[in-house]
Amino acid sequence: MSQYVYSGRSARGEPVSGSVEGDSEDAVAARLQQDGVTPISIAASAAVSVASAPLTELARRMGVGKPKTADLVLFTRQMYTIVKSGIPLLRGLRGLVGSTHNIVLRQALEDVLRGLETGRDLATSFGRHPEIFPEIYLGIISVGEATGTLEAAFMRLGAYLSQERDLQDRVKSALRYPLIVILTIAAAIGVITTFVIPRFAPLFRALGNDIPLPTRIIMGISEIARHDWYWVLAVAAALFGTVRAYVRTANGRLRWHALLLRLPVIGPLAHQAILARLSRTLSIAVTAGMPMLETLTIIARVCGNDFMGQRMLRLRDRVERGEPLSRAAAGVGMFPPLVLQMIAVGEETGELPQLLDEVAGFYEREVEFALSTLTSAIEPILIVVVGAMVLILALGVFLPMWNMIAKAGAGH
Repeated sequence: MSQYVYSGRSARGEPVSGSVEGDSEDAVAARLQQDGVTPISIAASAAVSVASAPLTELARRMGVGKPKTADLVLFTRQMYTIVKSGIPLLRGLRGLVGSTHNIVLRQALEDVLRGLETGRDLATSFGRHPEIFPEIYLGIISVGEATGTLEAAFMRLGAYLSQERDLQDRVKSALRYPLIVILTIAAAIGVITTFVIPRFAPLFRALGNDIPLPTRIIMGISEIARHDWYWVLAVAAALFGTVRAYVRTANGRLRWHALLLRLPVIGPLAHQAILARLSRTLSIAVTAGMPMLETLTIIARVCGNDFMGQRMLRLRDRVERGEPLSRAAAGVGMFPPLVLQMIAVGEETGELPQLLDEVAGFYEREVEFALSTLTSAIEPILIVVVGAMVLILALGVFLPMWNMIAKAGAGH
């Protein structure tokens, strides 16, 4: 099959355009007419050169052009509209292919279309692209297809992904100010070390062996920064590569994720954000009718933190042995007593999905409050760091001057 670009008119007379695959222009025209599109022009798209194809594939594997959460939210809401309105799935997906701007997502949808045309179900077709559609997404779609509740599945997934995107945006917004301050401090230290201190170096050397220790340290750092910076970069790159390689191992990643949860200020925030995601995902999956063991296994893989994922696997193992969810959750030490009570009440009353949704809302409110106070919590730490740097620089610059003044006074 070849790729064709087309322009035409919809059944309402609105202009439409996009790209589809077909054996010939006549086959593409027939396909468009089946979808209610009157073609005006059809042309073969420019082929990707052989030399650029491997580079394009490499870039995609590195995540370049990967759809963002916002793209997946929009697509999921569009799918909900298609299923709810009764439009045939193939026809609706073809329309989405023509209107999707993200190239990676559009090509994935084209493959999904081919899979549906050959008889695959929707979840299996989506599952061929795990870099775009997470496991929980596939699981809920699979349950929706099996139970005839695909409309509800897309509605739940749209709400879930939208909440995930909002949480990510709030975290990024809260961390932006501290990051800017830290980068500004680093830039100021670099300028002082590289350009300011060397101006005072000849004056300081006049003291001979009486140069104060802070001044000698600052002068040494300045010399290294000016003359041996390439060695510093090489050592830093080697250290970074070593740490990164270790973190990519199973044990290293587990230790790193456990350390992140113990960091001051950031650790509790990350812990609450992960628990909010876990609770929301569990609520969505249970509501959709996914088996509990399958749900817990998927959540353990997609929670984004191996340390918490390991605890989720322990929770799954206890549930598999026949323990109630509330007792199993208490045994792994993930949730506070209030949440455990809500889970227990949900099991007793048969309203576990609703109460899990309340748990997720509880953690999301906690995260929102923590984010609102994050800046004020980090400010004292930043002030201490800035004050320490200023003190070191001030002592390094002024101590030798005071020594010179003292010597000059003693000479007179």
